[in-house]
Amino acid sequence: MTSSDQHPEDQHSADRAHDHSGDSSAEPHPALPSITRHADVAIIGGSAAGLAAALQLSRQQRSVIVVDAGDPRNAPAAAMHSYLGHEGRSPADFLRIARAEVCSYGAEVLTGRALDVARDAEGFRIELTGGHVLRARRVVAATGLTDELPEIPGLAEHWGTSVIHCPFCHGYESRDRRIVALVTSPVGLHALPLLRQLTEQLTVVVHGGVPAEDPQLATLKSAGVPVIVEPVERILDDDAGRLRALRLADGTEVPADTILIGTRLHARVAPFAGLGLAASEHPTGIASYVEADPVTGATAVPGLYAAGTLAEPTLQVLPTAAAGGRVGAMISFDLAQEDLEAAARPVAHAADWDGRYSGDLQWSGNPNGSLVAEAAGLTPGTALDIGAGEGGDALWLAEQGWRVTASDISKLALERVRAEAQRRSLPVETLQTDANAAEPFDRARYDLVTAAYASIPRTPDARGVTNFLDAVAPGGRLLIINHDVSDIRETLSTAEPESTRPFDHEAFVGTDDFVEALTASPEWEIEVNERRERPAGAASAHHVHDVVLRARRLS
Repeated sequence: MTSSDQHPEDQHSADRAHDHSGDSSAEPHPALPSITRHADVAIIGGSAAGLAAALQLSRQQRSVIVVDAGDPRNAPAAAMHSYLGHEGRSPADFLRIARAEVCSYGAEVLTGRALDVARDAEGFRIELTGGHVLRARRVVAATGLTDELPEIPGLAEHWGTSVIHCPFCHGYESRDRRIVALVTSPVGLHALPLLRQLTEQLTVVVHGGVPAEDPQLATLKSAGVPVIVEPVERILDDDAGRLRALRLADGTEVPADTILIGTRLHARVAPFAGLGLAASEHPTGIASYVEADPVTGATAVPGLYAAGTLAEPTLQVLPTAAAGGRVGAMISFDLAQEDLEAAARPVAHAADWDGRYSGDLQWSGNPNGSLVAEAAGLTPGTALDIGAGEGGDALWLAEQGWRVTASDISKLALERVRAEAQRRSLPVETLQTDANAAEPFDRARYDLVTAAYASIPRTPDARGVTNFLDAVAPGGRLLIINHDVSDIRETLSTAEPESTRPFDHEAFVGTDDFVEALTASPEWEIEVNERRERPAGAASAHHVHDVVLRARRLS
């Protein structure tokens, strides 16, 4: 779909990115500078609601960037329940699957925090950790809630394991065991009939907030449930660190295997304070929340939507995901109507790359060293450079006698290619196109199709990969140069928690996708598939190795 002569997050080394001479071993690794991204929709919060909205929107060919802090509310739990199709799955596994599904449509999930969301004449401006900026036409607030536990020593240590808050989410796993319902407010009485159905060993301890003569307590006593009205002093563990009992203020110990506690829920609205978005008291009295239209998710701030438990704090994970999908659909209608009225049909991701090429030159203008090494021995013919960026590779090929077409999704990038080609009197054609379009290269075929660090958003049908292969003439070559993703993954695993990596490599087509397609076809022969150190002069704090793939079309 798009690229430049350098992978997007390598802007910090762009001044020497494609030099293929010199020694870079002594060069220090500079810090990644601030980068501004553009998307149709920015989603703040990447759990069930945010990812469901992202999936819905990306399937409508909208560019979507999710920003997630990596601290889901249900992270302490070993499993989630009552989610049809995912029953008993761990929250981490669920997020892994959901993220992969979102990335399969080219949506990105960035790990980081949104510090501030503001609005100006261009739309929304989101400041991210690491100094990066995200611009979007619409924003989804899917930041969810935080739980406030009673200040009882030892309680927090068992949160999400033997201290639970929802009989539907985790009550079954404690059936027939010793459950203590720890009541701190009238709302805490609501779930008690459910607990009695789960176990005969139910004890109710009223820590506070409810008078001893409350009718519900009387009903429980009449049904044979022990009710104790006494503050809890602390939670006691056994020698293995497991929950053992509650010690009351009078010294009594109440044995327990599980404690159910109603928490106070707080809406995470801090990033949106600059927009005037504030949390209100929920009618249930258990939470603060964001008031939003119950169907569309629209808030009082035009263009800002709320999804999931931020707007509906009593939801479990399954309806939370459903709510996110609903809001994603409503935003799709909103954007489509706006574009219809403007007689526009914007191409997803084009604005992102035009934003990158609207300022100073991004890259050195030098060709990629691996391209030089691989193409030097080939007989010049016709060549297609996909994701040409500012044209370093395309211009070098033209100098070697190739008849070159430089393609990119960004019209601003191609303006720079044309200007430089004219300055150097090189006959380079340009083609503004989306590599994921139905016929992006007008059915033309080339003796060489090349892409260096091309950022082609994924699609489930691998359309971009197919388009690449279809553009190669019989006897021609395909040359793909990408960063080794293992370097990227290692960098992510050691990243500072308050930093944001401004691109999600999992959302883009990788070398393995090309290898899979090539090996499945008898029309192709892989000539080179090697992991190499990056070309000299291409120092990077994030990428040490490249993978170079060269294949020949046999027929």
